Amino acid sequence: MNLPVNYEFINLYNSRMSPSTVHCKNTALVNYYTKYLFEKVISIYKWEGIPDSWAVNYFLYTLFGKGFLAVFNTEEYGVIPNECALAGYNVFYQPTTALVANPALRENRRMLIGEECELIRMQPNYSGVMDIVSNYADLMALAMETAGINLLNSKLSYVFFSDNQANAASFKKLYDQIASGEPMAVIDKDLIGIEGEKHWELFTQNVGQNYITDRVLTDMRTLENMFNTEIGIPNANTMKRERLISDEVNSNNVDTQSKVILWLETMQNDIKKVNDMFDLNISVKYRYEDKEVEADAVKTDNVDNGAL
Repeated sequence: MNLPVNYEFINLYNSRMSPSTVHCKNTALVNYYTKYLFEKVISIYKWEGIPDSWAVNYFLYTLFGKGFLAVFNTEEYGVIPNECALAGYNVFYQPTTALVANPALRENRRMLIGEECELIRMQPNYSGVMDIVSNYADLMALAMETAGINLLNSKLSYVFFSDNQANAASFKKLYDQIASGEPMAVIDKDLIGIEGEKHWELFTQNVGQNYITDRVLTDMRTLENMFNTEIGIPNANTMKRERLISDEVNSNNVDTQSKVILWLETMQNDIKKVNDMFDLNISVKYRYEDKEVEADAVKTDNVDNGAL
């Protein structure tokens, strides 16, 4: 049964997970990059002290995907994390109640936050990272589609002319043989005109002129570096060039850490509340806090090397 809400509310809600970008038609490819990028987000944090009874994958995927979850005590399973909905508000318009509906529990739970349960949030605004992940997954899938199509089109350099469907099928089989790498292809003499003319012609004299796959793959690397910068994975986020200076790399390091520090502090503050309420010892830290961007890929001096 659908909620009685209008399309504006539906669009507003869905835009949190799927921003209004140009979406790729190849959903399998989008799903691949969504999983790939989402796992990169999870990997930047190192967790310790998570109870053995907790399903770590459920805990992490809910926290980073939805943006928050509730931790509470149950008669059946002890202290557990669980996806929840939020209700109520206090003087600062913060939610006051967590609602949990889990069929494995004896009854649905309605709990006061701070008294009967605690929340762990990823971001202060209670959102996850699926908007960022979906945006870059779409872009990378589109780029990979472009690269695949360009690779295929760069192999085709002839146009075939056919008088009937039988000849058209023969030409298709001929192209399949050539495209599959067979060293020799044999055709029927009927595929040649009455006066010996060929029923195909060169489509372009310069196939390499249409080849852009190398540039697309470079753009994909740029997109991934942009994503890494957004989620906190150290990178130079710039193409190698002679006049790249240390200040530019340091500036990118600040960009890289700005969001991840905010997210980390939010989770650490909420985890402290959970530990205090339920006598746990959970901790999380930034996995790359003691590491710097590799400097051997770029020149990081302030000397003008004469490059234009």
